[in-house]
Amino acid sequence: MEFNVERNTFLEGIQKTLGIVERKTTIPILNNVLIKADNNQIRIIATDREIGLISDYKADVVIPGEITVSARKLFEMIREIQGNVINIKKMDNNWVNITCEKIDYRIPGMATDDFPEVPDNQDVSLSTIPCGILKEMIYKTFFAVSNDEMKVSLTGVFFHMEKGLIEMVATDGHRLSIAKTQYEDEMSSNLDIEGIIIPRKGVSEIRKLVDDENDNVQIGVTKGVCIVKKGSTLLRVSLLDAEYPDYHKVIPEGDGIRVHVNRDMILHSLKRMNVISSERFSGVKIRVANNKMVLSSTNPDVGEANDEIDISYSGKECEMGYNVKYLIDAIDVIGEDNILIEMREAYGPGVVMSSGSDKYICVIMPLRL
Repeated sequence: MEFNVERNTFLEGIQKTLGIVERKTTIPILNNVLIKADNNQIRIIATDREIGLISDYKADVVIPGEITVSARKLFEMIREIQGNVINIKKMDNNWVNITCEKIDYRIPGMATDDFPEVPDNQDVSLSTIPCGILKEMIYKTFFAVSNDEMKVSLTGVFFHMEKGLIEMVATDGHRLSIAKTQYEDEMSSNLDIEGIIIPRKGVSEIRKLVDDENDNVQIGVTKGVCIVKKGSTLLRVSLLDAEYPDYHKVIPEGDGIRVHVNRDMILHSLKRMNVISSERFSGVKIRVANNKMVLSSTNPDVGEANDEIDISYSGKECEMGYNVKYLIDAIDVIGEDNILIEMREAYGPGVVMSSGSDKYICVIMPLRL
């Protein structure tokens, strides 16, 4: 195998695989990427058996062939090369020679026999979604995904699409984040996707794929696998085999005490409260009265903090406690200048959303402070 490829193109291709290849694994070949060269293109494949990535790039193929090499070492080498065109050549005993101008690397590779198969699923029906829409929805839900591996269904993002309505949901049991949007897809069959749970790592890789907001991405589901395609790159994500909880029951019915406040003003105030928080003491007490919001936080190990901001609200005086980090996360993802916070007495859940929009809602359980 031998081919010539532009340095920046090859670097981008290898970089895409770094979040997928396994750092700690009992199967050494999962540290590697599979490189196939044929028909004036190279195909770079990475997998950890749960997530698979296939990307095609133009190249000048001298001798067709394939090899697997360490993704991280290859990336580090290509990153430090400053030339424009790189020559990759497979040598005897699966060694790989990498040259560019006066630079010459030689690294050991591994035969492709034991590399897991990653199907390209070209026959799967896909629906087109603008990258900007998917990127924003991931941004508004990903922070609420649970890290508790004992609660399998909560370690991913719930995704649902029906008649152009796209909805993503994440919860860790203490907070619930929901993002939804209506999008009519005229370019494809506008497939409905019943509720699926995309694991945390898979969502991270999708987020990288949709980073360019001006492009489109295609998405579909087949046999427990979510297929996401963008240009010449195809991502396969094995879905979580679990039942997502009925999150609709968590959303409180009826209006609470509705507090309208400037996003930046309350965000900075909460961050000031967060300065003295710790893992043991992370609560903030919020009291609303006379168009004022008073925030206070106490940590015996650090000290106390108090702040006051102007608000507009309807209802009687109210005081509740919440996890300050959860409030910051929920508000930080809102792009609008004004937000709405609903507080409830008797330790009912609080709600954070954009003023005048129901495309995003975050429910936060209260704390007894």
